[in-house]
Amino acid sequence: MKEHLRELVAQALLDLKRHGRLPAELALPDFVIERARSREHGDYATNVAMLLAKPAGLKPRELAEALVATLPQSQHVEKVEIAGPGFINFRLSQGCRLGTLRRIFELGEDYGRQPEASRESVTVEFVSANPTGPLHVGHGRGAAYGATLANLLEAIGHRVQREYYVNDAGRQMDILGTSVWLRYLELCGEPIRFPDNGYKGEYIYDIARALRSEQGDRLRHPWREVGADLPADEAQGGDKEAHIDALVARAKALLGDDYRLAFDAGLNAILADIREDLAEFGVVFDNWFSERSLATDGYVARAVETLKAGGHIYERDGALWFAATSFGDEKDRVVVRENGAPTYFASDLGYLLSKFERGFDRAIYVFGADHHGYIARLKAAAQGLGLDPERIEIRLVQFAVLFRGGQKVQMSTRSGQFVTLRELREDVGADAARFFYVMRGNDQHLDFDLDLAKSQSNDNPVYYVQYAHARVCSLFRQLAEKGWSYNRSAAEAARGRLVEPHEVELLSELMRYPEVLETAALNRAPQMLATYLRELASAFHTFYNAHPILVADEELRHARLGLSQATRQVLANGLKLLGVSAPESM
Repeated sequence: MKEHLRELVAQALLDLKRHGRLPAELALPDFVIERARSREHGDYATNVAMLLAKPAGLKPRELAEALVATLPQSQHVEKVEIAGPGFINFRLSQGCRLGTLRRIFELGEDYGRQPEASRESVTVEFVSANPTGPLHVGHGRGAAYGATLANLLEAIGHRVQREYYVNDAGRQMDILGTSVWLRYLELCGEPIRFPDNGYKGEYIYDIARALRSEQGDRLRHPWREVGADLPADEAQGGDKEAHIDALVARAKALLGDDYRLAFDAGLNAILADIREDLAEFGVVFDNWFSERSLATDGYVARAVETLKAGGHIYERDGALWFAATSFGDEKDRVVVRENGAPTYFASDLGYLLSKFERGFDRAIYVFGADHHGYIARLKAAAQGLGLDPERIEIRLVQFAVLFRGGQKVQMSTRSGQFVTLRELREDVGADAARFFYVMRGNDQHLDFDLDLAKSQSNDNPVYYVQYAHARVCSLFRQLAEKGWSYNRSAAEAARGRLVEPHEVELLSELMRYPEVLETAALNRAPQMLATYLRELASAFHTFYNAHPILVADEELRHARLGLSQATRQVLANGLKLLGVSAPESM
């Protein structure tokens, strides 16, 4: 509808220019068609007269009057009015609203969606937590945001790939593998001293037990051999980083090729746990991209060569540096260390290059708020690689803080360090967690009220929305109990009976749904959909409480049942995009 109104206004402006009432050279501005702030003023409004008045040499209201007088006729517009100094308000026709019911009936689950793959292809990378331990509540917010954003982009016509970048290489994974092996040695009876900087959760014991079950004592080495001549740990007055690095090197030297057994035991167990955890949260990825593949498939090497060919690499102190400051980054970045090993940033370069070599038009990264520095870094990398930085987006997700009884809470976990996503789901349920996580903008801190998320009351937004859906389903069960039937054709034929203010309001809300999807997707703002569903549920509950639906008047009954069924369909469509179920009873 916004586009239709924009076309009407644009045609009126062209007609005014054609008839000499506006200067021929006057450029049309990027004017706004937006929802009217108050329904009393109509459905939509535009500021075009305010924007064009000065260059046109007219007062805003004069230009608004000329525009309104020149607007083409439209069956979708009942009335056009001028408000204030020159705003133009549009009131839609009842026929336009009633047409929404037919579209919902015809399209069903596809109502609000745009043709598949009608827009550019997008890869959305999110969560991507290092497989070194369970997912925590911070990861959960990133998962809910990323999954919902991907759903919205797909709904408006983008071809979307959901990707998890698996950090299956590098120092942190070596620390994990070494931690698993040390716990394995402990289970073998070795009197180990566990490093201050190792992974200490109970889950490491679980992995070590499985490793020992598979390998027996084959990987056992005496502690005097493992711990001999290591740099002092932090508790011993030394450097914990140097200590753990030396332990990793010792593990690799003693185990040789068998080191991969401990390394892969940790990686595979935790990655399997992450996959299961996310699947139970309703988050499924199309691709799990291996960091190791960046080297084996040549992405890192090609990225470095591309930078070299562009003259963006220089050597200093035996290392290769990317001149990132030339592209707005805060400092230059080491790409290859003096020992010839590529850096983490080299992997970032290779991964970025891979996204576009694999044929995607746009790359969206969803990071935690602590990755703010990656924005300038990746934009600089894109320019150095000859990619369009405007096709790279970094969305930051702020932290979530849990509250119970108005107090900030710390829930105990197996690791004793953080609240896991699994614990949160077990506490409040996946539906509440998914909905609550996206109620606020991703760039805003989230206070997660555990008591509210579990309550079965209208104050709980997810319960309120789901209850509206269940309420419609209950209506149709009551209909069957009465021995009555529902016919869609009859409902469509009777829709002209929907003239009560609450019915008109509900129709208007249903009509907004495609527009909400478009706006939420383009603004990368899932919270707009969550807010809309609450408003739609409110409009339905108000209608339901004000007007009997299962009335003796068959025509009116069919009309109101059709309106209710259309509402149920849109609620189900929207909840599905949020990753929330639409229950038939509550």
